[in-house]
Amino acid sequence: MRLVVASCAARYTGRLSAHLPRATRLLVVKADGSVLLHSDGGSYKPLNWMSPPCSLAVVEPDDESRAAGVTQVWTVQHQKSDDRLEIELYDVLHDSAHELGVDPGLVKDGVEAHLQELLAAQIGLLGDGHVLVRREYPTAIGPVDILAKDPTGGSVAIEIKRRGDIDGVEQLTRYLELLNRDPLLSPVRGVFAAQEIKPQARVLAADRGIACLTLDYEAMRGVDDVDSRLF
Repeated sequence: MRLVVASCAARYTGRLSAHLPRATRLLVVKADGSVLLHSDGGSYKPLNWMSPPCSLAVVEPDDESRAAGVTQVWTVQHQKSDDRLEIELYDVLHDSAHELGVDPGLVKDGVEAHLQELLAAQIGLLGDGHVLVRREYPTAIGPVDILAKDPTGGSVAIEIKRRGDIDGVEQLTRYLELLNRDPLLSPVRGVFAAQEIKPQARVLAADRGIACLTLDYEAMRGVDDVDSRLF
């Protein structure tokens, strides 16, 4: 990744036309070819950018531009369209390149796969006497997160979300409709489990005869000891 801090101006042409007057900015050139212009504001969003596939050419300025103080011109051309970003650099304050390697990507705490793993290992959170049948129980429209048995031997289908909304309840409803067609499983009741369940989702779940279960991720991981809380 190349990082350049410079006084620059930029013009974007193609599907739209835009102009950035001269100011000090951060230019980022990534290994995938993308070029981004950032100011010291606006959070993470660049002022302008060119996404790959594109090519970057650095050329000398013409006499008129050189007389105005331009030291180099960057032309970033998209390879599948007429979009072009032209950047005129004046004073370059910093220019460095860094090899970042392969990024593993963002790993979020509480993702659904981890919640599923934790709940399968702690199936008693559904109530005493529940036992796990299997995770990712297959249906014709995709796997339901967990299938369990209650103390009476009845089937329980659990759908897990980080944040439970109406769409998740609708998804579980479709799973239940299919599972209840199987005479070896029927009747199958549903449990909608999430770290946070929206009020509208609770209302819809109650109307569909689906129970709701709020998951305390920290307690399930053993990070938060609920028995030691004062409040």
